[in-house]
Amino acid sequence: MRILVVNAGSTTLKLSLLDDDKVLASRQVEVSDAESGQRALEEALEELQTPEAVGHRVVHGGPAYTHAVRIDQGVRDRLEEYVGLAPLHQPAALAGIDLVSRALPDVPVVACFDTAFHATMPPAASTYAVPAEWREEYGLRKYGFHGLSHAYAARRAAEMVGRPIEELRTVVCHLGAGASVTAVRAGRSVDTTMGFTPLAGLVMASRSGDVDPGLLVWLLRNRVVDAEELDTALERHSGLVGLAGTGDMRIVLDDAAAGDPRARLAVEVYLHRLRAQIAAMTASLGGLDVLAFTGGVGEHAAPIRDGAVRGLGYLGIEVDPDRNAEADGDTDISALACAVRTLVVTAREDLEIAAEVRRVCAPEDR
Repeated sequence: MRILVVNAGSTTLKLSLLDDDKVLASRQVEVSDAESGQRALEEALEELQTPEAVGHRVVHGGPAYTHAVRIDQGVRDRLEEYVGLAPLHQPAALAGIDLVSRALPDVPVVACFDTAFHATMPPAASTYAVPAEWREEYGLRKYGFHGLSHAYAARRAAEMVGRPIEELRTVVCHLGAGASVTAVRAGRSVDTTMGFTPLAGLVMASRSGDVDPGLLVWLLRNRVVDAEELDTALERHSGLVGLAGTGDMRIVLDDAAAGDPRARLAVEVYLHRLRAQIAAMTASLGGLDVLAFTGGVGEHAAPIRDGAVRGLGYLGIEVDPDRNAEADGDTDISALACAVRTLVVTAREDLEIAAEVRRVCAPEDR
């Protein structure tokens, strides 16, 4: 089945045409505005074989969507309601859906949600201790994100260690511009670091991660910022940007190695939070069999992987320095004879999206 996978950024559409798990072609379309974006998209699609279905990565499915779904006008309208929950991502996904649907009006379209993988979290992990009327009226809960990446990495990790996924307790660290850690038991999410929005949890490129809510109330109460300024600061000017002046981990690591004090502090803060959350997710699992690193930083920043596991030997985690330094693609970087296997897994949300599209579309096509 030929599937067009669409991953929308703020000004780009990344297109991948897959047949089963083979990538037939890839394109990146610049979308500066709707009119020029539509033309660029149609030109790119003319170069590709017509897909039999389209799968869109959508960050937030809210409480309504816990599985991939066919998109109709009702689904499209519901997704619009969740823009405020993922303001950096949801508008781009909706724009991508509109552009592709106009270009391919007769092709089935499926929304695949980053939140859906975390719908299996138990209430103890997903419930916030806030007034009940807030939870009930506004759907306040931990949703979790990066689910497509976490699901694929957990599945691929099981293949790499040669064990059924049903037997494994896996912690997946998706480390990129956005970052999160998820506890996966038997292929199902049981806890994760992101929350109601993608702002919670780890230190990220420009996002703060966890912050004392009392600090935020203090800023608002003392009129240091208004709500809009606070949102912008936490989303775009915090994280590594706030600590080191750049969200590019490669630059931060180079500057830290050169002795820059801001960069060194940024790395230390980043790793402190990451180590703590790996341990927390292990506690949610009651033990650990596999630790997997994925995403741009997770795959390519050997010092971050090394720093993350340093101090976690009590969990049975140890990496081989040479394997870690030389890792390229899917790699086992575990030290010999350690209890926990530590892996680098290439992020392949496209494969996870394609698999979900097949599950949604196959019954109708038979």
